[in-house]
Amino acid sequence: MSITKKLIKNTRIIILLIVLIFAIVAINPKPWNEGAAIRSVAKDSSAFNAGIPPPTGKETPVSRERIITLNNIPITNANDYFEQSNFIKNNLGINKTIMVETNKQTYTLKTKGDYKTIILNDTELVTEEYFNSTLNKTLNRTVEKQKVKKELIGTADLGLGVYDAPTNNIRKGLDLTGGTRVLLRPVSDKKVSKDDLDTAKANIEKRLNVYGLSDITAKIVSDFSGNNYISIEIAGANKEEVRELIAKQGKFEAKIANKTVFSGGADIRDVCRRAECSGLDFSQGGCGQTTNGSYACRFRFSISLSPEAAKRQAAATKNLNVVYEQGSSYLDKSIMLYLDDELVDSLKIGAELKGRALTDISISGSGSGPDIDQARTNALEQMKKLQTVLITGSLPFKLEIIQADSISPTLGKDFIKNALLIGLIAILAVASVIFIKYRKLKISIPVILTMLSEGIIILGFAALVGWNLDMAAIAGIIIAIGTGVDDQIVIADETLGKKQDEEDERAVYTWKEKIGRAFFIIMASYFTTVAAMIPLLLAGAGIVKGFALTTIAGITAGVFITRPAFAAIVEILVKHEE
Repeated sequence: MSITKKLIKNTRIIILLIVLIFAIVAINPKPWNEGAAIRSVAKDSSAFNAGIPPPTGKETPVSRERIITLNNIPITNANDYFEQSNFIKNNLGINKTIMVETNKQTYTLKTKGDYKTIILNDTELVTEEYFNSTLNKTLNRTVEKQKVKKELIGTADLGLGVYDAPTNNIRKGLDLTGGTRVLLRPVSDKKVSKDDLDTAKANIEKRLNVYGLSDITAKIVSDFSGNNYISIEIAGANKEEVRELIAKQGKFEAKIANKTVFSGGADIRDVCRRAECSGLDFSQGGCGQTTNGSYACRFRFSISLSPEAAKRQAAATKNLNVVYEQGSSYLDKSIMLYLDDELVDSLKIGAELKGRALTDISISGSGSGPDIDQARTNALEQMKKLQTVLITGSLPFKLEIIQADSISPTLGKDFIKNALLIGLIAILAVASVIFIKYRKLKISIPVILTMLSEGIIILGFAALVGWNLDMAAIAGIIIAIGTGVDDQIVIADETLGKKQDEEDERAVYTWKEKIGRAFFIIMASYFTTVAAMIPLLLAGAGIVKGFALTTIAGITAGVFITRPAFAAIVEILVKHEE
């Protein structure tokens, strides 16, 4: 049998090839990708009003929507977009039509004016239209409104945050793409619970999303003393902008007919998240099938209001009308929920609450899906979102910014270029040293191929699970590949070297025994390295934890996939030579 057939029929080599194929598919290299990928869409901007969707953060990098032409001008990268959008802002004026073509569809934008609002001292009476559900018609009423005037100061930006189109699915951290990293410390007289930290993290993410920022990574980290922090990483945002958003108190308001009935903070005493007072609402049937064939599930949870907030709610609801929908009775106005003046949700008010100053009320809603399991999941996710909104602004502790760093994307680009260059030099140097020692290309070439394979597998796994590749992760990859070279030398020494027994007589080992001796050393080294990484993984802060996780994943892939394949390649090549 030829050497090629032996190589491609070996089980360990086949496993390596299959894993490599999956890794390359996960990385999904597309070096030809051009355009400006959409990173964020500002609220109430021209892009937002035209229906351009902001990225969710869950899509893969290469699947993100990319701008390829702006007003029929080709856009090949982010700089092209910035140049053309600045030209539009400075030269076209307001109410001009702009065509934005992406890789998914074409949008028609209208340029907006950038105004400065000037509040005047007096008020005026204006006519406002509203819908009266009892009469089922639109009516007019006179309301008092504060006088303001807007002064045009120029053409507003289109409202799109963009970056160079990704050419693969490897997510790059702030060290490589640029952005802002903020470390927050809870300030409280008592120990802050894990639930409170999770709530604060969710609130900050929601607040930043409300302001149109995406590519947000929020996580709870700890130091070796057991102190907990919240780490926020935002790609493409500057430090001053993020400081302002995170440092805000966070204003939550619930309004009925444009009247604030309760706010976050002192008005909301408690939001129940326990099983006995939150979950699916089985008193209203729980889940059921709708007329269009899908399923819907209702949820409910309790909140506790202050007596003052309860009185305001009673005053706001006493004159509302009762309407009937699908066998249930509600008031003709809903509770509108606002976070930092942005409408985030609305809730119907049960007819039984009309004019009553209740401090304990139940909030309900629903979630739907194509099947009952998905409907349950969506309902519980919607419930958690509403609970988070209600808690926002009424955190049990303050957050102090203890560190805020802005990272330039230029540094990241230079680092990637240098890392690739040094990596190539290191691979060639290692291969040269191994060739000098063994005088066999059949050993040094498989070493190079194995190092490259380990790098591709680690990057493929990172792309698959959505890891952010930062400098700490790259350090972990270097450690993993370095231990791989170490192990390959052990395999080469054990398989090619001559051994003596205890009585100084020539000992003859079979290939199986030689590989067994090599892998005994390799596995001992593997478990030692994993044991050293576990404390960093469990107790380390964010950057150290990422380094430990990458190292463990890398050496695990090497020990169980690439190094057995390397041993098989060496065995086949050397046996063929003999």
